[in-house]
Formats: sequence, structure tokens, C-alpha cells
Amino acid sequence: MSTLSNALPNTQIEQVEWKASANPWAIAVSVMTATFMVVLDSSVANVALPHIAGNLSASTDESTWVLTSYLVSNAIMLPAAGWITRRIGRKRLFMLSIMVFTGASLLCGVAINLPMLILARILQGFGGGGMQPLAQSILLESFPRRQHGTAMAVYGAGIVVAPVIGPTLGGWITDSYSWRWIFYINLPVGLLALIMVNMFIEDPPYIRQAFRGTIDYLGFGLMAVWLGTLQLLLDKGQEADWFAATWIRWLAATSVIAFVGFLFREFTDREPIVQLRVLGNRDFCVGTLITGLYGCVLYGTTALLPLFLQTLMGYPALDSGLAVSPRGIGSLVSMIVAGILVRYVDERLMLAVGFAILGYSTILLSRINLQVSMVSIIVPNVLNGFSGGLIFVPLTTMAMGRLRKEQIGNASGIYNLMRNIGGSIGIASVTTFLVRGSQKHQSYLAANITAGSPGVAETLHGLQAKLSMEGVDSYAACQKALGTLYEGMQRQASLLAYTDDFRLLGCLSLLCIPLALLFHRMRKHSQETLSVDGM
Repeated sequence: MSTLSNALPNTQIEQVEWKASANPWAIAVSVMTATFMVVLDSSVANVALPHIAGNLSASTDESTWVLTSYLVSNAIMLPAAGWITRRIGRKRLFMLSIMVFTGASLLCGVAINLPMLILARILQGFGGGGMQPLAQSILLESFPRRQHGTAMAVYGAGIVVAPVIGPTLGGWITDSYSWRWIFYINLPVGLLALIMVNMFIEDPPYIRQAFRGTIDYLGFGLMAVWLGTLQLLLDKGQEADWFAATWIRWLAATSVIAFVGFLFREFTDREPIVQLRVLGNRDFCVGTLITGLYGCVLYGTTALLPLFLQTLMGYPALDSGLAVSPRGIGSLVSMIVAGILVRYVDERLMLAVGFAILGYSTILLSRINLQVSMVSIIVPNVLNGFSGGLIFVPLTTMAMGRLRKEQIGNASGIYNLMRNIGGSIGIASVTTFLVRGSQKHQSYLAANITAGSPGVAETLHGLQAKLSMEGVDSYAACQKALGTLYEGMQRQASLLAYTDDFRLLGCLSLLCIPLALLFHRMRKHSQETLSVDGM
């Protein structure tokens, strides 16, 4: 080690890493079986909401709590996983999370009313929130440092691909069987994951020797209030017309106060539940910022496209899912490519290229129209998915590259939380802009459509003539022609709002490119160590 230090001055050399006794690939399969199941479940229920509402005698608005309750409890658990690990051990927490998630899935499937289903989804969220950051830290420690890119490619395949195939799988299961089976399928997968984790996962020495002190009840309470109110605000804000509703204003005020109190508590307590001081690491801070922006673009695009295909193009749920699914193929290919390239290519360059492809593919989607073919949707989707590996793998390896082993578990929780919060902000933003943009474009189009316009007069005359040939009297034909014209104007206004949203997301992607330069440069070596140069 001293020879290596002399050969590489002004660098930080990691100590010899602890190695797991099991094969790293066996560990990877174990943790990703559970993680893929969790991430898939965050989106698989979306298309089943109308069926759930009808079967449990609930309104469509009430059924959305099936999604919101899961997201709230999942968000609360993500940053707390590292602290709980130091108390009960990582393997024990991972197995406990699998058992809670699998048991809650059974309760979801047998739910006899909506309150029972919501309670089960809350338990599911707690179980799932404990697994995601643990899976990331386990993979980073199980693979040698020179293979961290490969480890993150495996992790990214589950994190990026699962939300894409979730709606398609959920639609197929719901149409072919019952909505209850989208939860029942977790039972054998959870049991298999539990057995494999018990066989292959072990706690490293620093976790076995970790501090096991008292619980930071105040910090946890403030964090739960902050994240819970924030998630409710983002999820329900558009339905309530945002700050026009009194309860939204109270929710926002509560979230801000709890957030400030949480920050004060975590920076002043000796053993905080979330160690925010890790954000003092420049690479991790930059990586956390970028992953939040990436979550905004990723989830925003994923939410917009199926909505466009179903509402404006008339695609059934399954067909819209099939049109979006090729994105998963692009993601899988790029994860494999990125896992290899990250060993030899500057991660900052890979990240910049990934965001360039993401921005270009999203801007391509802004050129859609009401006559667009499925091929014109698939091609940008494949490119969009391909950018995922070029972003996710180098972003994670650079963000975590300079952290000590004992910091990774806590950092993974913060990192995953920021991506999820970014996704929630992205979905809330694009849906709000979609509604407001449609209203704006409709006002503009209506102001420019007059009875004296030659184009309008010709269109109305043609519609009336067609209706008259079908036996409709002249007055009714006139009214129906006006209704058809108004409906067409509404569709055009909605189309313009969708293109505005896609263009905005594309520009946000391109704005992330300069942020890649804020990372330190990671130099590769044949040894299982990485050294970091200052900028």
C-alpha cells in the first residue's frame, strides 16, 4: 500500500476492502430479486385503480390513496434505513423488510374494503423503503471497487426498467385475471428472495460493531411529518387547485416547519437518524442534486406518455403499455454497455452523453401529433431508455466513490429519497402544466376561430353536409358540427400542452450536462482502488 501511495501523490487511497464470503453475483441476484419486486409494485397498481375502485365500492379519487399511501410510507423509510441498520444489522433489516412487504402483499390481495387495502399498502411502503438503499449499499460492498460500475448496472436495471414494465404487466394481469393477482405474485418472489438473502448476505464488521444507542424519536417524527405532508401536497395539489385550497396551504406550512425543524435536529444531535453531514462531500452532494433532476425527467416522461396515448390517441391501457415498454429494452442494453464502459471511460463524459441523449429523445417526443404512428413513439422511447444506463451507472459510482464504507448505507437512503422526491415533483409539475397549458392554448385557439374565417366556415359546411347525408335535420346538424369543431379544438389544445411538457423536460435534461463537470475526475487503475484528482 505504501508503494502505491508513493506512486500516486495527492490521492486518497482506500483501505483494503472487506470481502463477502459468498460470490458477488449470488448476492446481486438475491438483493435484486427483492428490489425489482419492490420497484415494480410502485407502478404496477396504477392501471388497476378503476378495477380496484369498482370492486371495493370506492370512487376513483378515493382509490388514488392506494398509490399515495405507499409513496408516503416508502419515502419515510428510505432515509431511516441506514440508522435502523446500525441498530439491528443490515441482513436482519433486509429480511424483515422482505417479510413485511410480502405479508402486506397478501393483505392487499385479500382486502375486503378500501381502508384495509390502504393500511396494507402503508405496510408495503415501509417494507419496500427499507430494501432499496440496503440493496445499493450491499452491492457496492460486495463487488470490488473496480467493478462498482457493473454493480450499479445491475442495480440500475431493476430501478429503471421495473417502473417501465409495471403498467404493462399490471394491465395484463388485471385484464386476464384480477387486480388482486398484482399483489399475489409477490408471495413466491418474496419467499425466494428471503431464502436467498438468508443464504448469501452477511453483515460486514463495521455494521456488527456499529453504535446501538437510543432512538432519535424527535428526528424521526419531524422527518415523517415533513415527508408525509410533502408527498400528500405533491400528489393531491393539482386536484385541489393547489394553494387555492385552505388545507393545501396548511399542509405546505406544516411541511416547511417540519423540514426546518428536521434540519436543525439532524445537525445538532449527536446520533441523528439521518446523517446529513454526508452532503458535505462534494461528489455526493452534486450526485444527489443530479439524481433529483433525473427523477423529475424520468418519472415525468413516464407519466405523460401513457396518458397521451390513452386520452388523445384512444389506445387501450395494454396497448399504451406496449408502446412504452421498448424503453425497457433500451435501458437493459445501456446498463450492460455502461457497466463495461465505466471502467475505461471518464464517468463525467458518459454522464454528459447520457443526458444529451435523454434531452434529444424527449424533445423528439415534443414533435408528436394526433396522426403519429406507434413507431414514432417507440423510437424516442428506446433512445430515452438507452440514456438511462449512461446516466445511472456513472452518476451512482461518482456520487458514492469518495464515501467511506460506513457512510454508504446512510448515503444510499438520502440518494434514493432524492430521486423519488424528484419523481414526485416531476409528476406533479407536468400534470399541473398539462391542465394549465391546455386551458391557455384553448383560450388562444378559441380567440382565433371565428365564424367568418374561411377555414372554419368550410369545415363547418363540410361537417353539416356529411351529417345531413346521414339523415340529421339541418338544426341538429349545425349543433353537432359546432360540437365536433369544439372537440377538435380541445384535442389540439391538449396536444400543444403535451408538446410543451415534453419540450420542458428535454430542456431540463440538457441543463444537467454542465453539472457533470462539478464532479471530481476518477482515474482508473488496474488495482481494486480508485484515486480521485482535484478539479
